[in-house]
Amino acid sequence: MFRTELAEALKAYEKYIICIDKTPDKFEESLYSLMQKAIKAYETRGPTLRHGIALDRQVTIILSQTDEERPLCGIYFNLHSPYQKQGTAKATGAHK
Repeated sequence: MFRTELAEALKAYEKYIICIDKTPDKFEESLYSLMQKAIKAYETRGPTLRHGIALDRQVTIILSQTDEERPLCGIYFNLHSPYQKQGTAKATGAHK
């Protein structure tokens, strides 16, 4: 299930994403593991919930209920830069 979505995410990772934490092989392993977790979360969700979600530091997978039997699958890269500026509240200490 979701082979097309997984293949597209793997192709995008190899082409566009630089990740110091994971090689493409490790990314593929974690992607398949996250998909299994998202499927389990989706299948065991409560009656009023519409999504199954699994994530780690690099990827979020969301399965969303539709009117059809097969849920929609979204695979998102959690982009981060070590050069990202601190938020205003953190920089000024306003959250104390």
